[in-house]
Amino acid sequence: MTRFALLGNEVETARTPLERTRGLLGTAKLSRGGGLWIVPCRSIHSFGMRYEFDALFIDHEGRVVGMHPRFRRNRISRIFWSARGVLELSAGTIDRTSTRVGDEVVFQTAERGSR
Repeated sequence: MTRFALLGNEVETARTPLERTRGLLGTAKLSRGGGLWIVPCRSIHSFGMRYEFDALFIDHEGRVVGMHPRFRRNRISRIFWSARGVLELSAGTIDRTSTRVGDEVVFQTAERGSR
């Protein structure tokens, strides 16, 4: 089923080892529409986090292969071997958008300066 649901409109990317290690640590909250695409990544932790967040593990074809709605503080996720990366989103996004394993996630880059 295609949902055409917007998961986030302010998603940043963490690609370097330092960016991936830091992730969302040190942030006070993740606003609705905000997110972090960590690539490559097959597992996450929430040690030192101040808040819960949603996590979608996405494979090379853009399919959701695993998820953690409201991933709590001080936890470690299982390893999703087929994941290319993880999309961390504000808590409640998975439920609000009815996202499910098998759904396709499409990343689009906003064109700056166009109207």
